[in-house]
Amino acid sequence: MPILLIVLIAILIAQIGFWDTFGALLGAVAMLVLFVVVAIGAVLVAGALLMRRTRRRF
Repeated sequence: MPILLIVLIAILIAQIGFWDTFGALLGAVAMLVLFVVVAIGAVLVAGALLMRRTRRRF
């Protein structure tokens, strides 16, 4: 299911503002890179919160 959402967003990026195929591909790659960066950030924040909770117990 998430891959379908990524493909749909890539198609929407290609349709909205890019004037050639190369621009659309760059937009799709940029969207995927940003998605990965946000996912890594979310994992880091969750890990920091989990570490903070485990340190309070001891």
